[in-house]
Amino acid sequence: MTVGRRPTKLLLAAMGGEGGGVLTSWIVAAAEAEGLVVQSTSIPGVAQRTGATTYYIELAAAGGAVPVMALYPGVGDVDVMVASELIEAGRAMQNGFVTPDRTTLIASTHRAYSIIERTAMGDGRADAGRVEQAAREMAKQAVLFDMAAAAREAGTVINAVMLGAIAGSGALPLSTAAIEAAISGSGKSVDSNLAGFRLGYARAQGEDGTAARAEDKRPHLSDRPTADNLLDRVVRTFPAASRTTLREGVNRLIDFQDPAYAKLYLDRLDAVRDAAGDDDIVTEAGRFLALRMSYEDVIRVAQAKTRPERIAGLRREVRARADEPVVVTEFLKPGIDEFASVLPPALARRLIAWADRRGLKAKLHVGLHIKSSTISGYLLMRTLAGLRRFRRRGYRYAVEQAAIDAWLDRVGRAARIDAGFAREVIACANLIKGYSDTHRRGIENFDGIMATLVDPTLAGEMDPASAAAAVRGAREAALADPEGNALRETLAAPPVAKLAAE
Repeated sequence: MTVGRRPTKLLLAAMGGEGGGVLTSWIVAAAEAEGLVVQSTSIPGVAQRTGATTYYIELAAAGGAVPVMALYPGVGDVDVMVASELIEAGRAMQNGFVTPDRTTLIASTHRAYSIIERTAMGDGRADAGRVEQAAREMAKQAVLFDMAAAAREAGTVINAVMLGAIAGSGALPLSTAAIEAAISGSGKSVDSNLAGFRLGYARAQGEDGTAARAEDKRPHLSDRPTADNLLDRVVRTFPAASRTTLREGVNRLIDFQDPAYAKLYLDRLDAVRDAAGDDDIVTEAGRFLALRMSYEDVIRVAQAKTRPERIAGLRREVRARADEPVVVTEFLKPGIDEFASVLPPALARRLIAWADRRGLKAKLHVGLHIKSSTISGYLLMRTLAGLRRFRRRGYRYAVEQAAIDAWLDRVGRAARIDAGFAREVIACANLIKGYSDTHRRGIENFDGIMATLVDPTLAGEMDPASAAAAVRGAREAALADPEGNALRETLAAPPVAKLAAE
């Protein structure tokens, strides 16, 4: 792209910790190296409430009279809009900074939920599918992909990937060499930042050029799935309305296990999509399937408790200074089920049967107080988390996969009968959560609803529309009463949907 005397105007919206200021400095350094006139300003924001911190840059060719540059972007007067998160892109469009005759919109499609979304009594999340659709319709050019996932892959911060996407879009008059020199000249995490920049550049080229389109024509993925080709598969094979949810599901399951496990997730959703032919059903099935497949076993709990961001969050909560130690004690009470979960299935079944015969299954629990802030405690938790590589050989994995397949079979059969009924069968997965007693009660409630209401409907003994209402009422009763008394009363009452199917 060439630059003239009219400044090229870029507006960047980034949240705290994403390196928006560093990204701005890279662009300014590259522009100065190219001999351009450049000016940058920033305005602090509170991203979770009123908007991200914004960085505004204007670039113009040198020579002649010095151009007059603005300190703040004007509505309808932005050439390049960059957003580090999808709803920030939505805010930019709502505020008039994205126009179809002028603006290249570059945005990450991942979500960082706002305070309003998190505190809603129900599902308060913004419709990400509508934001993506609006982005493609309202911008002259849209470059949209999950930059947070790309940053994790490159081992860097999202700002390097964003800069690569900016360069790959061709929307700024800066050469790749000048930008890479600016990154190298900063002297900060140079190798990882360059890797992130190059990955972002390649992804942006794929969005609008030949690379990704040529790749999209391939009928099959590699035998060794990666985060990139799984996310590409989501775009190629699933409806636009479900893509944001499914991308989150893929990332969650890679974190839970590995890319092969995330591929199983998409394979299962292929079957749901083929059976349902309904975008909403695919989206909801994708959301609950990701949650069910990332069940909370002892491995997952240990993984969550040793994440660096959790440890940093605990220090913030207690307002510890940098030089103050913080002691963290994990209170655990594993029982027979937890011990059996990591054993091979045959051995686990024998252990469980032994405990059942002696009436010990509910009694044998070991109270553990592990100080994860100590070296020994942390290493113990990390050892448990490291059992992830053996998870597929464990009893809990086998049980969970069989239960998931049975649930998805019901979902597919329900979708062929009635879409509303299928949605209620999907939503019943919300009953299964947590671990230990919470998980056991959830399974009991789920199985009760399946046996009493869902399976008879699938067998043609009940009217699907009435059954949908009955399943919804039973599910709400189960969620309202953790002990299960309300659900038992609901299921014991004369069935609301006990109508012979005509």
